[in-house]
Amino acid sequence: MKSRIEDWVQSLLRETGALLEGHFQLSSGRHSAGYVQCALLLQHPRLARQVGESLAEKLSHLSPESVLAPALGGLLIGHEVAAALDVPFRFTERIGEGMALRRGFGFDSGETVVVVEDVVTTGRSCLEAMSVAQERGAEILGAGSILDRTGGVNPFGVPYESLLALSVDIYPIETCPLCAAGDPVVKPGSRPAQSMVSRQANS
Repeated sequence: MKSRIEDWVQSLLRETGALLEGHFQLSSGRHSAGYVQCALLLQHPRLARQVGESLAEKLSHLSPESVLAPALGGLLIGHEVAAALDVPFRFTERIGEGMALRRGFGFDSGETVVVVEDVVTTGRSCLEAMSVAQERGAEILGAGSILDRTGGVNPFGVPYESLLALSVDIYPIETCPLCAAGDPVVKPGSRPAQSMVSRQANS
């Protein structure tokens, strides 16, 4: 049974059209029949603030000194979480195949940090951001996201909090039934996709 927070977040995703269906290539390289475009929720500042406050509440017991997020997905929610915790916010950027800290950002030695993302599937972007922070002397206390798509596996080795766990079928490219059916694959954000509202409402 979902908690009140989980029901609330899922209703927001439905109402804002952030639940998408189609044939998607995820950042991990795997394919999926569903995708959550959190930007469609976070484009509404009042809702973004409320979601950020809720995630900050779940992370507050860690008492971090700052929040770090991987761009682009973690930018808005990371900023809102930092605002709710009243701590500095920084972000990493992907440069080629790697993640980097730019724009004059840095960490004090031993600074305690939580890493925040919109959606976690494999955790790759968060892990890369964590590595960047650790290389600069920061201590990673935990991670948080709006959505947990890990299937219940914490990939971080530190406490991980989310507002909603969502299960969507994910396939290796080699065995993807959508590829076998000839459905064109879309990298999320490259073009609009049909809302999953009706499917979720009937699930």
